[in-house]
Amino acid sequence: MSAVAEVPAGGQAAVAAHCGGLRKVLYHHRTQGKAVEGVHIRGITDALRAEGVSVDILSLPGADPYSTPKALSPTRQARRWMRLFAGMPEPLFEIAEIAYNLVAGWRVLAWLRRNPEADMVYERYSLFMCAPVWLARRRSVPIILEVNDSASVERVRPLFFRRLAMAIERRVFCDADGLVFVSNVFLQRARDVHGEIAPAIVTPNAANIDKFSFTPEQRSEARERLGLEGHVVCGYLGAFVPWHAIDAFVHRIADRLEEAPQLKLLLVGDGATYPALRARVEERGLASRVVMTGRVGHDKVPGLLAAMDMAILPSAGDYTSPVKLFEFMACGIPPVAPDFAPIREVLEEGRTGWMFRAGDLDAAVAGVLEYSRDPEALARVGRNARDYIARHRQWRHNILQLADFHRALVAEKTQ
Repeated sequence: MSAVAEVPAGGQAAVAAHCGGLRKVLYHHRTQGKAVEGVHIRGITDALRAEGVSVDILSLPGADPYSTPKALSPTRQARRWMRLFAGMPEPLFEIAEIAYNLVAGWRVLAWLRRNPEADMVYERYSLFMCAPVWLARRRSVPIILEVNDSASVERVRPLFFRRLAMAIERRVFCDADGLVFVSNVFLQRARDVHGEIAPAIVTPNAANIDKFSFTPEQRSEARERLGLEGHVVCGYLGAFVPWHAIDAFVHRIADRLEEAPQLKLLLVGDGATYPALRARVEERGLASRVVMTGRVGHDKVPGLLAAMDMAILPSAGDYTSPVKLFEFMACGIPPVAPDFAPIREVLEEGRTGWMFRAGDLDAAVAGVLEYSRDPEALARVGRNARDYIARHRQWRHNILQLADFHRALVAEKTQ
């Protein structure tokens, strides 16, 4: 299949576009529908619905992305049966994933029969998932895969049946009508590994300005309640897990906090590394300088973000598009992030945020200490970051690009 020209994310053509060609869409996924996954699913579906598109969601039983837990706990399983499957030995877990094609296929087929007028199936790609692509092609309904995972990348949970996963992935990447990747480096990696694949576009993540706005009163209340008044606050919001390296960052900066008496850290969230880090902070007498809230309700997050002057992302995937990066920027909070290619694609050094060499936490610490001494620069860069999100990287920009892509695919098929 010939390639469709990539539509620049947030470009003028995308902003001027509309979703007139889309009326009925199925969003299918096999995730727990919470934390970052839920944010992305809701972002896409809400933006489509706001443009007048009817969207149905097919989720894992008990994994409705609109019924996520109130607590900010991205490491918790949504249902007991999910914990059971997640605890299986890897070969059995992957066999269960393969078998789920029968369930997914039956459910997608039933939906397609009920909705013969459907314009598109939009699926968040999962390893070993192939039934929806096969069914959509047989029923001549365009299917676009949103690719956030791959058998070709290093994963937290290493694959046992990797060759089979690669074979299935190669097939669905070819048979799908279109593919959506979150970064250019991820798209290129897929092409390098699989060769010719379906037409593809690159769409980084996004955040809606209206959901990440706060008043001066909210900021003052949060800072007073947390003992942050009169200080520059560097924040973190997310999971405390080894691959995010927030614990390693705190260990590195702890020895240098005396150099910056104006600086405090505000860490929001929980996870595997949280208990040990909290104990270490208390043991060193740093609880007044490193404020750790633990798990909080989603309704408390805006106030906590309001208290921050900048944000740290100690680590990220080298092919991923961190949702938190966009959320911080939408709040007007300048991020300090690793210089992985996907981050370089959206962050302008010194204008909408700052970057450090990926993996060099000492550089991250040095940067945070330096920027904390210049509140005016923090405010200026924060304003620029928010303006960038408002103009280019809200969820509406993403679905307008998707609508353009869908139209191009349909037009090509009818030629």
